[in-house]
Amino acid sequence: MEKEKKKKHEVAPEFINRELSWLAFNYRVLQEARDRQVPLLERIKFMAIFSSNLDEYFKVRVATLKRLIKLKRKTIEKLDEDPSETLDLVLEEVKRQQDEFGEVFRNGILADLKKEKIHLLTEQDLSASQRKFITAYFKENLQPLLVPMVMDDTETHFFLKDQTVYLGVQMSDPKKDSAAPEQFAMLEVPTKKHGSRFIKLPTQKNNRYVMFIDDAIRACMPLLFPEYTRFETHAVKVSRDAELDIEEDVSANLMTKIRKGLKKREIGTPSRLLYDPETPQALLDAIMAHTGITEEELVEGSKYHNFRDFFGFPDFNTPDLKYKPQPTLPHPLLEHEPSMLAAIKKQDYMVHYPYQKFDYVVKLFNEAANDPAVTAISATLYRVADGSAIAKALTKAAKNGKLVTVVVELKARFDEESNMYWAGKLQKAGANVILGFPDLKVHSKLGLITRNEDGKLVNYAYLSTGNYNEDTSKIYADHALFTCDPRLTKDVEQVFNFFIDRQPDKKFKHLLVAPINMRERFTDLINQEIKHAKEGLPASMILKMNALQDEKMIRKLYAASQAGVKIELLVRGICCLQPGVKGLSENITVQGIVDRYLEHARVYIFHNNGNEKYYIASADWMTRNLDRRVEVAFPLYQQNLVEQVRTIIDLQRSDNTKSRHVDNSYVQTSSDDSIRAQYATYNYLQSLLD
Repeated sequence: MEKEKKKKHEVAPEFINRELSWLAFNYRVLQEARDRQVPLLERIKFMAIFSSNLDEYFKVRVATLKRLIKLKRKTIEKLDEDPSETLDLVLEEVKRQQDEFGEVFRNGILADLKKEKIHLLTEQDLSASQRKFITAYFKENLQPLLVPMVMDDTETHFFLKDQTVYLGVQMSDPKKDSAAPEQFAMLEVPTKKHGSRFIKLPTQKNNRYVMFIDDAIRACMPLLFPEYTRFETHAVKVSRDAELDIEEDVSANLMTKIRKGLKKREIGTPSRLLYDPETPQALLDAIMAHTGITEEELVEGSKYHNFRDFFGFPDFNTPDLKYKPQPTLPHPLLEHEPSMLAAIKKQDYMVHYPYQKFDYVVKLFNEAANDPAVTAISATLYRVADGSAIAKALTKAAKNGKLVTVVVELKARFDEESNMYWAGKLQKAGANVILGFPDLKVHSKLGLITRNEDGKLVNYAYLSTGNYNEDTSKIYADHALFTCDPRLTKDVEQVFNFFIDRQPDKKFKHLLVAPINMRERFTDLINQEIKHAKEGLPASMILKMNALQDEKMIRKLYAASQAGVKIELLVRGICCLQPGVKGLSENITVQGIVDRYLEHARVYIFHNNGNEKYYIASADWMTRNLDRRVEVAFPLYQQNLVEQVRTIIDLQRSDNTKSRHVDNSYVQTSSDDSIRAQYATYNYLQSLLD
């Protein structure tokens, strides 16, 4: 057996396929939905996350593969991988995962809901009283929202909206005329107009009942089509190409281009049509004929689509079926400071979301907006909350006469409309709004406040791995630094100068800034570890990120491994590096955590012969981050903050409950103790309050 493993390692590919690696990550999400140690309603949320992730994957990655397939043969031959072969592998793996998804739902989620006396009813399950309730509910709440589209012999084409569930209906009436042809129609399931995908039915003897609105419509088909008596009703859903084609034209109005791109997204090329495998072929043929969708886009699903709607599954007031609450912790020092600016003047602070409050960021910007001594405020906005308190504070600052510069990234996928809204509001308030770069995506999370103190201008900076977003700060695990250290604030000021003049000649002594010096500096740090290893000195790296895909960085890590550098990778998502291959990467381990919160922080630690260097970053090691985005990595200089980050990272390295290897197997340690890093991190930060 050992020889077989060794032989397998010797022939292991140098790189893991990016697409299959992403699907492996999403499978880790599905594992959480299967795990009965996870509270039941949280497992349902993981089902929703899995489905939502896969929807986006088809809209972006699969759509991109289909674009590549259409390229000329000579162009395809220049690619690293054949997109047709990759797409075949992707669809095969998606089919396997969707089959398991259905099994988890039917034999896991539904069975366990019944044990809790929560019943998800279909149209066949209704008792006489329940059918009466649903019929009345349908007439009052659903029927007015439904517009049947008849599929007759005309060449009329229907446009299926992206990510919207439709019911295809095959109707017949053998009582009147058994020889009459079958009729076909389509209905949009009005989830948004209805406000929910689910209907709660009356409770009976402590039993709670809920129903898809899809099934309520199925149960009431005779009310929609009274001339027919027999119905076959099956769901379909289309995913459309979500990539925006934006030319790299600096002189054009970028916002106008984004708006045009968003309109194109609504009518983008279909990347898949998800359908119920029980759909009669005649009905499926009619749907394809009247939508223009071909067999190439067909992907088998199940009876129900858009499982992301399970984010809105009713909880029936059952807190025991959810995670136990973890109240957001106050910061042990900032909580008692009346002024954020005065506190930051004394020392640096770090806040670790979602364990600690995001309120301090809002407090800082509100204070700066109202402080007469503050002369200027700059910030980068990538994904902000719908009612963003940060954007409102910046608007207030502009109205108060301060010089406000806001870099709004309009190419933040699926947040373009929200960002355009705030860009407009800020411009009207008098802020200087920079709409990113046409050829670079601004992904860094920065803030800079300039204050006149006794005739001298003093800078205060905010640097983070997470967005200015009050909502995601409750579920994304990030690190943020508040600092007045001139070594850092001077470099942050240079980043904003780069946004203004777009000249890449900026020099950074302390920050690592993509695409200017980040790749080079990270490479230098790895080379230093290689040098130490070759000299017989201790050499190691601990690198935490969301994704590792860049081929040059992976090859550099392979070189480090071969030189004897010990490398621990903590990667949540895509990882194209193949660990543990003899002669290539035997000194590299990879593990990643999928748990209650989304691991979002990037932390890079280099041993540096005992004088460790710590960098906290907005950037993953993907080619897009290092070459095509404005990203920032910042060093930690204050010892107590280094200790905080190291403690949190060590807990993640020790996790033997929610951490998996790249092959999705759970990490097991020799310790008998169960370590769950996210809970241990909460306890650690809570202990700092004592």
